[in-house]
Amino acid sequence: MNTSAGAPLDVKIMNLTASALFVVLALAVLSAALLWASRQAVFTVRAITVTGEVTHHNAVTLRANVLPHLSGTFLTLDLNAARQAFESLPWVRRAVVQRDFPNRLRVQLQEQHAVAYWGVERESRLLNNFGEVFEANLGELEREDLPRLQGPDGQATQVLAMFQTLHEPFERMDLGLEQLELSPQGGWRARLDTGAELQLGSGAPPEVLARSQRFLQTLTQVSSRYGRRPEALESADLRHQDGYAIRLRGVSTLAAAPTQKQPPNTSNR
Repeated sequence: MNTSAGAPLDVKIMNLTASALFVVLALAVLSAALLWASRQAVFTVRAITVTGEVTHHNAVTLRANVLPHLSGTFLTLDLNAARQAFESLPWVRRAVVQRDFPNRLRVQLQEQHAVAYWGVERESRLLNNFGEVFEANLGELEREDLPRLQGPDGQATQVLAMFQTLHEPFERMDLGLEQLELSPQGGWRARLDTGAELQLGSGAPPEVLARSQRFLQTLTQVSSRYGRRPEALESADLRHQDGYAIRLRGVSTLAAAPTQKQPPNTSNR
């Protein structure tokens, strides 16, 4: 026989209240137990295993720069805060932090790979292969012959893409693209490793590439007319619609110079 069905209402309420209090008490005891356990020495973070790219860091520098920013035990440590602590280190682009029971952390690092200097020469900013700007000690660069790229804030990815588009055509002519700059007005300016200054004009990468290829394909022929090699180029302006204007080293406007055939500003159309 079901006796509870006929129990008075106040008895039912008391039974429900007692059950609820029991559940609350059980949860409180469980929480207290977990809190007590989390503070035990066995859960103190004893070691951090770092994998991935660690070219610019070692155990000493990681311990000195990261541990002061980590608080809590294995169970209470904020993994997001730990990740941010690792990513705040110079040369670290991404960090993945995981718990390794019972008292270790496992961290995988991805380092920055510098492909160019960014900004004016007095700055210490660099550009990685994702087109992201970051700051680091320039004395720790693996190579110093990086190109210098410059442009408005927020357009580093666009400048890097243009450099990658133009680099190979110039390299085939043994002309290194040393600097590339995007002006606030959208114009492109470059400097070669020979010191030559180039005005490339504005436009999307295919447009600028087409003008540059036309220039490079005829530069040897044009410079040879004046007894010069492409390395004698001092400046070039590719903004002309049907050609370009160049200045060659050693070609003078002096009328008394018998070897001169053409003024320094020559054009190809």
